[in-house]
Amino acid sequence: MPALTRDTLAAALRELPRRDPAFRPWLKRVEPPRLPPRRPPFQTLADAILSQQVSGPAAETICRRTFALCADPARPAAADIRRLCDTEEGRLALRAAGVSPQKLGYLDALAHAFSGGPLDGYSFARRTDEEILTALTAIKGIGRWTAEMFLIFGLRRPDVFSPGDLGLRKGVARLHDLDDPSPFECAQRAEAWMPWRSVASLVLWRVAGWRG
Repeated sequence: MPALTRDTLAAALRELPRRDPAFRPWLKRVEPPRLPPRRPPFQTLADAILSQQVSGPAAETICRRTFALCADPARPAAADIRRLCDTEEGRLALRAAGVSPQKLGYLDALAHAFSGGPLDGYSFARRTDEEILTALTAIKGIGRWTAEMFLIFGLRRPDVFSPGDLGLRKGVARLHDLDDPSPFECAQRAEAWMPWRSVASLVLWRVAGWRG
């Protein structure tokens, strides 16, 4: 499946105001969105698990300490994390890095899925968004929101919208001058932005955080 590129991102930003004129003034106010950096799928998902329910600085510290236990901290491998999770010594090292018992279980499930499990050798590029959502949400600790963020930020898929995301709901509320729109209403409005809902999301997060 195609991923966003600089050219398609630029094309989407030109197209969005045509599909929804409410974007036009906001695209002049907020900083233009940028493509998320590319990282291996396992690393992206492990980072997402470790970052759950902690502040940004704390998440960075936990991820850095956890990945430092791998052979290549810059590209942590599922096999390395699996070996850590499979031994008492390794589990103690992960706990010392700041990984909570619950997240240790999630990280273990993710590592086993990518190392000898159903995602070992999984061709994300050839799978549809829904196929990937189904595969990921079958793993303990990965909900639909995390899987949707992976599609946007990990795979740069162009047409993903997460109606339950609070930031996106705030962005939609500002965009259309609404009072706390429901996830269903946000999803309905997002249909007008197809096939660039991911790009719309990148803009909406900036709209939600705008302090002009």
